[in-house]
Amino acid sequence: MKKIIRITTVPISLGGLLKGQLKFMSNYYKMIGISSKGEQIDGVYQLDRVANEEIIEVIPVEMTRKITPLQDLKSVYHLYKIFKKEKPAIVHSHTPKAGTVSMIAAKFAGVPNRLHTIAGLPLMEAVGAKRILLDAVEKITYACASMIYPNSEGLKSIILDNNYTSEKKLKVLARGSSNGIDTNHFDPTLYSSKDNNALREKLGITQDDMVFVFVGRLVKDKGINELINAFNIIEQEHQQVKMILVGSYERELDPVLPQTESEIDRNPNIIPVGWQTDVRPFLAISDVLTFPSYREGFPNVVMQAGAMGVYSIVTNINGCNEIVEENINGLIIPPKSDEALKDAILKTIKNRELIKQTSLVCRQMIVERYERNYVWQEILHEYEKLLKN
Repeated sequence: MKKIIRITTVPISLGGLLKGQLKFMSNYYKMIGISSKGEQIDGVYQLDRVANEEIIEVIPVEMTRKITPLQDLKSVYHLYKIFKKEKPAIVHSHTPKAGTVSMIAAKFAGVPNRLHTIAGLPLMEAVGAKRILLDAVEKITYACASMIYPNSEGLKSIILDNNYTSEKKLKVLARGSSNGIDTNHFDPTLYSSKDNNALREKLGITQDDMVFVFVGRLVKDKGINELINAFNIIEQEHQQVKMILVGSYERELDPVLPQTESEIDRNPNIIPVGWQTDVRPFLAISDVLTFPSYREGFPNVVMQAGAMGVYSIVTNINGCNEIVEENINGLIIPPKSDEALKDAILKTIKNRELIKQTSLVCRQMIVERYERNYVWQEILHEYEKLLKN
């Protein structure tokens, strides 16, 4: 059985971003997962949890998400030794740092198929010397890879516009997304009115409240500053509105403004629930997803919300503007605009009953385009084609 190694920087990506995919692929290939060990939870490292859930072998290699040249060289050398020993037919990486170190190591180790999936470009928000450095690193990654898979058409265009690689190396699989979505899992019918009412009551949300939700990291690049600013203006005119924030801060990597965090803490109509292993209950009680991100690859949360029948307000960036169609399953606004976000939220408030009627359409669009098994089959076909050639 031919061997495929899948790599991410941290185990939460290996087990979350690719949830179920590695287990599926192990029916056809010997699968090995590589990532940092991650944190210990109840005495078990996060990477070991991925091994148990996906039923695959894992190998820990410490990688960082920051610019750490010495640690990165150690990671490259460690991966090189693993690739020489395991002799995989394919090394397939996700996430920026894992992509860079693994593509370099796989090139030197002589791995024939070196694949890297792009699910976002953090460097797009960088400027000055940092941007120059990150551009160079990106080009090195792509040069060492044999194929690059942007997970949206918009990302493919950005890559070509920045001359990171040639078009012949690029391919968008399926209709985008790295893993698709399990629409049997993200299904609003799994939650009864009793379940939803109990959660509403627990969070202090009344039946008359219109509920907006954000799911993701509470960081600047996700548009949290703009979201809180817009919500503050809206709640002055509309009393029965609530904003649920599902996610945690990353104060070292990408902090929000101090006044934003203070407003989240003091405002009773803003309900931070922290990081959640299961976001479905919060989507089930929400009317509208607000996702004003600056940059994305192909955002899972917008697919998840759609599958749960939730209307979305998203920014006009790649991925988001491929999942959402204006006035059908959501609204598309310019990024970094408090005013545009405020206007879009007000529009949904004014058309609350009409938006409720779009629930089935929102779900059906996701089922037809991004069902997980379809995405997995397309990735499997790509592996088969590469190995046959």
